[in-house]
Amino acid sequence: MSDTIFSKIIRGEIPSHKVYEDDHVIAILDIAPLSLGHTLVIPKEPATTLHELGDDHAAAVGRVLPRIARAIMKVTGAESYNILQNNGETAGQAVMHVHFHIIPCMPGASSGEGLDKSWNATSPSQDELLDTGKKIKRLL
Repeated sequence: MSDTIFSKIIRGEIPSHKVYEDDHVIAILDIAPLSLGHTLVIPKEPATTLHELGDDHAAAVGRVLPRIARAIMKVTGAESYNILQNNGETAGQAVMHVHFHIIPCMPGASSGEGLDKSWNATSPSQDELLDTGKKIKRLL
């Protein structure tokens, strides 16, 4: 994995608005937030994507995400939030270090604030779903 802005933040080489840190995870405010309180939760392990992340760091992220989300909701007054995590350039990942966005959704938010959501569902056949499910299950 190449040296990223997140690696430099984790090492303390670049300043950040840190809201949480433990041995495995750091959480910082996004410097270009989609809404006030938009926070990045970053495992300290230098993995590019989620499937490359070790179990200990993945578990640590899973433990702190709810705690950080509760704090963000309380501080911002958000009624809800999105958790976004992209893996790879074609999925929209801009920084090649695994990270999770917690993006508060504010009541009465102005147009353009928050995550722009669209869901372009496909229509696989039942046979395709069954075959795909079996293949995934075999690998697990």
